[in-house]
Amino acid sequence: MPDTAARRHRLFLWLTAAALAANLAVGYRVYSKESGHGDEAEALEKLGVMMRVMQLIRQDYVDGGQTDYTSLIYDAMQGMVSGLDPYSAFMSPDEYEEMVDSTEGQFGGLGVVVTLRNGMLTVVAPMEGTPGQKAGLLPGDRIVEINGESTEDMKLSEAVNRLKGEPGTSVKLTLYRESTDETREVEIVRAIIEVASVKGARLLADGIGYVRLVQFDEQTAADLGVALAGLKEQGMTALILDLRSNPGGLLVSAVDVCSLFLDEKKLVVSTEGRQPSQKSEYFTGGRQRYVDLPIAILINKGSASAAEIVAGCLQDYKRAVLVGETSFGKGSVQNVIRLPDESALRLTTAMYYTPSHRVIHDNGIEPNIEVPLSADQIKALAQRQMDLAAADAPEPAVDPQLARALESLQSYQVFRSVEEK
Repeated sequence: MPDTAARRHRLFLWLTAAALAANLAVGYRVYSKESGHGDEAEALEKLGVMMRVMQLIRQDYVDGGQTDYTSLIYDAMQGMVSGLDPYSAFMSPDEYEEMVDSTEGQFGGLGVVVTLRNGMLTVVAPMEGTPGQKAGLLPGDRIVEINGESTEDMKLSEAVNRLKGEPGTSVKLTLYRESTDETREVEIVRAIIEVASVKGARLLADGIGYVRLVQFDEQTAADLGVALAGLKEQGMTALILDLRSNPGGLLVSAVDVCSLFLDEKKLVVSTEGRQPSQKSEYFTGGRQRYVDLPIAILINKGSASAAEIVAGCLQDYKRAVLVGETSFGKGSVQNVIRLPDESALRLTTAMYYTPSHRVIHDNGIEPNIEVPLSADQIKALAQRQMDLAAADAPEPAVDPQLARALESLQSYQVFRSVEEK
C-alpha cells in the first residue's frame, strides 16, 4: 500500500508538471510572437526546478500541515508577483472577495494613503481632517509596526487591511520619521472617512485667490468651479491652487480640473504599457474656463497621483508655475484580472505620462521654484491646516511656500500691468 501511494503521489506530480508545461508552452507561443525571445528551453528548465522544490517540500518538510498544493502554489505566485513592484499582487479568492467588499461597502479607516517605498510601508499623505492627520502623521513617515506586528515584508494589501476596521475601533502604530530620527507610538481611532475635497477658498492680497484641494473625487471639479466663480465675483485676478499633501484620487477628476484652465481637447495625460491596448489619452472637455488666469500651484512630497497629473499638465502647458518641493512620484496603472479559481492578479500594466511625455512614476513632478520646508515647518503647516477655520485666512508669514507663490504672482501682475501700458 505505501508503494502504491508513493507511485500515485509521483504520478500526480508528473501530471501536474505536464499540465503546467503545456500551459507554459501555450503562453510561450503567444509571448514569443510578441517578444521574439528564444528562451522556451530555459523557462521549461526552471519549471522543472520549481516542481522539484514542491516535491521536496511535500515529501520532507517537517510540518505536513503547511504543504497542501493550493498553499504552496499560491505562495509561489505571491512571491513571483511581489518581486515586481509594490502595487502588483496575487490575491487568493478570499483576498479578492475582501478587496471587492472594501470598495463597495463602508468601512472605518485612518484617512491615510500609504505605499511601499524602498520596501518600507510609507505614508504618502494623511487626508485633511481625518484621524491620521489629527494624530500627527506626515508625508514620508514610515509605519514600522501595526498593533505590535512588524511591517517588514508585509504586503501592501495586507497592511491596508490591517489599518482598516470597524469605526470606533483603534489601531496602534509605531512610526519612524527620518527627518528628525524620531520613533514614536500612536493609537488612532478609526472613523468613516468623509472629506470635502475643496477647502479654504478666499482672496488674499492684490486680488489673488487661494483654494486648497484635499483630494480628487467625483465632486472636486464641480466644487472647484463654484469656488472659482465666487472668487471671480470678488475680483480675483490670479489663483494659488494648493495641492500639498493631496494623495490623489480619480483620474477623471484630475482631467476635469485641468479642463477649467485649458482650452478644449488639450491632452491632459496619457498611459502607455507594453501592449497597444494599454495606450490611452485623456483630453480636456467643455467647462467654464479660466484660460487666462495666472496660476501658481503648491506641491510637496505628499502630492501624489491625480495631484501630480494636474500639476504636471498645467506646468507643461506653461499655465502654472509650481512652487514647493518635488512631488511623491506615484503614476502607474494597475489592472485586476480575475482567474479561473476566483483568485485574481493585480498587475501594473502602464505608466502615466504628462503631455510633454514626462514619466511621473518614481520621478515625481519638480517645482519651477523650489522652497523646502524644515521638519518643524512641516509640522506647523499640518497643524495650521487642521486648525484652520472657515473665517481664517492662510498666513504667508508662517508659510514660506505660500509666501513665495504669492510673491511670484504679484511680480507677474506688476510685469503685466507695465507691459499693457
